[in-house]
Amino acid sequence: MTDIAIIAIDGPAGSGKSSVSKQAARALGFGYLDTGAAYRALAWHVLAQGADTADDAAVRAAASAFPYAISLDPDDYWVRVGETDVTAAIREPRVSSAVSAVARIPEVRAQVNELFRTLAAASTRPGVIIEGRDITTVVAPDAPVRILLTADPEVRAARRSAELTDQDAAAVAAALHKRDASDATVVDFLNAAPGVEVVDSTDLDFAQTVDAVLGVVHEKLETAHGR
Repeated sequence: MTDIAIIAIDGPAGSGKSSVSKQAARALGFGYLDTGAAYRALAWHVLAQGADTADDAAVRAAASAFPYAISLDPDDYWVRVGETDVTAAIREPRVSSAVSAVARIPEVRAQVNELFRTLAAASTRPGVIIEGRDITTVVAPDAPVRILLTADPEVRAARRSAELTDQDAAAVAAALHKRDASDATVVDFLNAAPGVEVVDSTDLDFAQTVDAVLGVVHEKLETAHGR
């Protein structure tokens, strides 16, 4: 989709795709695009207008006037809607519980996916790691490197609970499984499409997972460049 090297990484919640992708981007000198932030920001945008995220018409209306901006710098990450910095706000439980309702609407996904392609193409870095749930199959199906980062459900739930120390572990696990089930009705992010490399981090720590991802990236880019 661009001359910039695109690394597409998919995975379910709690698989580590955001933190691993960000660290891999640092190591490579690439940009980092968190696509989930866009859906979270849109959910925040809908809620900020006093609308219901379960109302498809309201979500479409909000999406049609969505002044979204995000940093692709892994060392200076921020998310804005208009002039409002929503980097922290989009991680609030009320937003997290509303994301799936926003992300399930096909027209919204199509619009946001095009936004992702535009953001990546505008990067001034030699490459961009784009992570999310349908990056390898929809956003960048022709990317030279496509990875599905996964882990056992129990491990993913434990990791997410450790990140959200102010929330009950059982509630975090239930929310994670509920979101996976809901989002799986829209896009398959649990099974690798043909040509997509699987990195299972169930038995890997963070550094090992980053190394595994970088190993795939280097191998695939060398192959793509005929080395």
